[in-house]
Amino acid sequence: MDQWKRRTRAVHSGIRRSQYNEVSEAIFLTQGFVYDSAEQAEARFLEAGPDEFIYARYGNPTTSMFEQRMAALEGAEDAFATASGMAAVSGALMAMLRAGDHVVASRALFGSCLYVLEEVLRRYGVEVEFVDGTDLGQWRAAVRPGTKAVFFESVSNPTLEVIDIRAVAEIAHSVGALVLADNVFATPTFSRAIELGADVVIYSATKHVDGQGRALGGIVLGTRHFVRKVLEPYMKHTGGAMSPFTSWIMLKGLETMDLRVRAQAATALALAQALEGRLGRVIHPGLESHPQHALAMAQTGSGGTVLSFDVGSREAAFAFLNALRIVVISNNLGDAKSIATHPASTTHQRLPSEQKATLGITPGLIRLSCGLEDADDLLADVFGALEAAQAAHPARDAAE
Repeated sequence: MDQWKRRTRAVHSGIRRSQYNEVSEAIFLTQGFVYDSAEQAEARFLEAGPDEFIYARYGNPTTSMFEQRMAALEGAEDAFATASGMAAVSGALMAMLRAGDHVVASRALFGSCLYVLEEVLRRYGVEVEFVDGTDLGQWRAAVRPGTKAVFFESVSNPTLEVIDIRAVAEIAHSVGALVLADNVFATPTFSRAIELGADVVIYSATKHVDGQGRALGGIVLGTRHFVRKVLEPYMKHTGGAMSPFTSWIMLKGLETMDLRVRAQAATALALAQALEGRLGRVIHPGLESHPQHALAMAQTGSGGTVLSFDVGSREAAFAFLNALRIVVISNNLGDAKSIATHPASTTHQRLPSEQKATLGITPGLIRLSCGLEDADDLLADVFGALEAAQAAHPARDAAE
């Protein structure tokens, strides 16, 4: 398996077949397991072996297959699958932090991630310090002896800032801090986060792994020690485990993920290039105009499946969204269907206006996750909606 390429690992890694030798992975839809004897039950609770299970909240054969396949794909020693992407984020942070610990995080984060850091962790006495994730000087100034962890989105949501993983990891590791990377926008297809120095990699499997809008899920990947000795005790006692049926859905998603993500990324770049000459602000790491374009190409070799652009005002943004005929209005991403989101009024609605302005989340900003539709059809849909929006609401200052 070590010699297999990424696409092969996504199809075959972690397979465990029953006595029936099925082709497609089996769904072990059970919450518990039977022991041959009281002695065996006692021994398993003392220390379960690699192919022994106790309770679905602790582990399950189908979930184990998904965890092993994702670990092989990411180049991690181990993984723990969770009920959602935010269960993965909050679990990874809560499992390792205590009152008095110091965490440094990039300020450009998804709204729920900001809530966990600003509200939940601080409520329990964790000191959280935010920096401009693209400014290495701010990371150096904030990280100090005793810093427990640094946390960032490797590509931020929704303004697509790219973090220099290797450089931030060097800063963090110099004081013994762990590096936790929310890697959703990079996708498992393009990820090199562990190779670049991340200790813990987190995904919302709801996005590109499932890729078809069917199920919530998340996963935390890292060293065997972190996953089994730090994270697992917290997760199994607080109940954030992935269900076996969801694990099976994610296994099926992994089989086609590479093909889907590469097609989506190609469409996203084509759309970004087409829009760049028409709008004043088009954001996609694949564009040479992106401030971290060279870094994005070095880290992942792709600009990803998402682009953002500013149509000038809230009114124009709503008119644009309402004029779309193929692209749907929703708040997910990484789906087979193209999805448009207005972050200022949805995913980042709770942020104060000043914080939105600092993060670049303007009233006219649209986030577009490209799906698997024909690229020409998407271009026609986006440009038609843009014309309708501009006709109804002539261009205004995007910062208004």
